[in-house]
Amino acid sequence: MGESASTQAPGPGRCRWFVGWLVAFYGVWLAIISTGSHWSALIEHWGIAVAMAVGSYFAGSTPMGGGTVGFPVLVLLFDQPARMGRDFSFAIQSIGMTSAAVLIFCTRQELERRLLKWAAIGTSVGTPLGVLFIAPHIPDLWIKLIFATLWASFGMLHFAKIREISEMTGSHKLSARQDKWIGFWVGSLAGMTIAATTGVGIDLALYVVIVLLSRADLKVAIPTSVVLMAYTSVIGFGSLWVASVAQPATYALSQGLLGNWLAAAPIVALGAPLGVVMVRLVPRTVTLLIVSGLCLVQFLWTLRDEWERITTPVLLGTIAALLALNLVFMLVYDRGRRAEYRRNAAKASGAHPQSAGA
Repeated sequence: MGESASTQAPGPGRCRWFVGWLVAFYGVWLAIISTGSHWSALIEHWGIAVAMAVGSYFAGSTPMGGGTVGFPVLVLLFDQPARMGRDFSFAIQSIGMTSAAVLIFCTRQELERRLLKWAAIGTSVGTPLGVLFIAPHIPDLWIKLIFATLWASFGMLHFAKIREISEMTGSHKLSARQDKWIGFWVGSLAGMTIAATTGVGIDLALYVVIVLLSRADLKVAIPTSVVLMAYTSVIGFGSLWVASVAQPATYALSQGLLGNWLAAAPIVALGAPLGVVMVRLVPRTVTLLIVSGLCLVQFLWTLRDEWERITTPVLLGTIAALLALNLVFMLVYDRGRRAEYRRNAAKASGAHPQSAGA
């Protein structure tokens, strides 16, 4: 498999890393609660804790960060500003997605490591730049529509191609050069734009490359996207926190963020790893269809909720963006399918598959 690691049963030593992570996290969480007398926050913010019990499961079992549930719950259901949705997504995924990523490494799940490495390098550059110089200038309404449109396109993609996506097997690697440039530009551009403004989405971008272009198994694509989202969340929230300390007038963290985080964090620390385990037991098609349906519902919900603020040009732009995203997905899909055909033809003729390219 080259750069990919095979899935093996974890040894006791590797399991201790995951247990150690949980012990460290819950120790810090309990210390914050106790020393700051934040017990009332658990009761006050119980709603987001319940929502993230579901969101964290999807975070570990699909290419969707926990913020994909947290964002619409806070913004659409609890009527919080879109910036709170972004801040909360980064903060909560720094725990939930990191917890899932630790378990993925401990259980030695197969990853597209080379592509992941370059995407991580890209997001290390792009996400801080986006947080500092792009996100502060994006209007609240646009952030909501960017989020809604991105995930609606995810839902439409899976309703159109769910059978083919769920039946893909193995890991069909791109060339080292392609992994380098595609990974870097996916990480940097998606981190600078989508992740920096909404707190999610870079996992979807990498997932699209792995599934549609590389034609890889979901058992490879989903863990790889989870690890990238975990890393991006830590980078994103770290950038937010440093900026808020340096220039609080411009980058102040959303009011109420700590309470929401304290209530939800102990839930997601276990919920996301549970998703990692269950994705290998529950049919992937069922999980993806459920989340795809939810993505379309939140798109319609956002339009209804913001209808009075949405002008005709904005509505037309949103529809055009949704169509454009699906067009991009189909172009990537078509290129991946053609590359797969060339690989199969090369194998049949006895040529080296890598010579077929992508």
